[in-house]
Amino acid sequence: MAAVLTLLEARRIVLVAQCFGAARTGPPSQRRADRVTRRLAQYQLDSVNVFTRAHAMPLFSRLGEYDQGCLEGGPLFEYWGHAASLIDLDLYPCFEFRRQEARRWAWGRMRQLADHQPQLIEAVLAEVAERGPLTAREIGLGRPKAAGGWWEWSEAKTALEWLFRCGEVAVTRRNRQFERLYDLPGRAIPLPHLAEAPLDRESAHRVLIGRAAAALGVASARHLADYFRTELAETRIAIQALAVAGQLEEVAVPGWKEPAWLWAPAAQPRQVQANCLISPFDNLVFERRRLYQLFGVDYRISIYTPAERRTHGYYVYLFLRGTRFAARVDLKADRQRSRLLVQSAWLEDAGAPRAQAEADGLALAAELRRAAAWQGLTSIEVADRGTLAARLRAALARPATAD
Repeated sequence: MAAVLTLLEARRIVLVAQCFGAARTGPPSQRRADRVTRRLAQYQLDSVNVFTRAHAMPLFSRLGEYDQGCLEGGPLFEYWGHAASLIDLDLYPCFEFRRQEARRWAWGRMRQLADHQPQLIEAVLAEVAERGPLTAREIGLGRPKAAGGWWEWSEAKTALEWLFRCGEVAVTRRNRQFERLYDLPGRAIPLPHLAEAPLDRESAHRVLIGRAAAALGVASARHLADYFRTELAETRIAIQALAVAGQLEEVAVPGWKEPAWLWAPAAQPRQVQANCLISPFDNLVFERRRLYQLFGVDYRISIYTPAERRTHGYYVYLFLRGTRFAARVDLKADRQRSRLLVQSAWLEDAGAPRAQAEADGLALAAELRRAAAWQGLTSIEVADRGTLAARLRAALARPATAD
């Protein structure tokens, strides 16, 4: 019979598995940043840049004011994991099955280009081989992007994305406009990882699901499949293999309809100390149903929602305090005025006792000061919107030493 975890026990296991709870004092070392990278396995990328880039936030949430060179110098490559992501280089051999199946999951225009204009793809590849690394704009081949087409790609960009999915080109980095720079894998991927033998599909799934389980701590099969967007049937096969090997243990979590799986080596702490902002693309909140099941938090990104229909704001961060989510804030960096704008601030529990609400406001104020300093912003401005706005403004008016 499966062991039963209380909801609080499951939360603690999950948070420590996600590297929350460690002291965030002083600039973290590259080694410490790399340890978090290896545990989380990937950082999701997103083009929206309101406060800071999505992939930069997870390390700040867990380590505090780190030098972003720790991320740029980390053991990472860009590919398709949970979504477009920076992924632990050790996993490069695991994605050969996905590179081999590019046609299956590529967009229709890519497949059309591969079928009807293979000579263009070959020409683009030759251009990258001769002149790379290059952005799509730097390749003057094929038809350009349609004027005014936000989602339209040029033919060169479409060809590059096809080659990227196939593994014929790789991404060396993103430029300041967040464009991919493409090059040959031999020049973009470190040789030890490029030379490593690719894993077969079954072995790759075992590794990926094992890494997902280590990062999640406690998860159902659907949660594990979501982490790297693997097929559910193949995920279940990998789970059984890991269970037989003693790496996964079946457990029950109150309110979960599906069996849960505990990563056997996972720490099971008695408490977790955390005060941190969580971005909409953080690994902890990848799977929104799991977030609700564990923490009772209904969280949706609103950047594509018309303004009049948004409840909490445009780009909303959750505030994690201990083992609960205490608040959410809509943040924006006004770099011209060097200000962190808190466009709304909301208590997660509208009926929280006054003392708890005030304590949450003070803790959030301290974290916002830390976030502003990390981004080089010298002041914080709180708009009069949300159930926590007035308390947060009062907390920020206190001297920092009182937080």
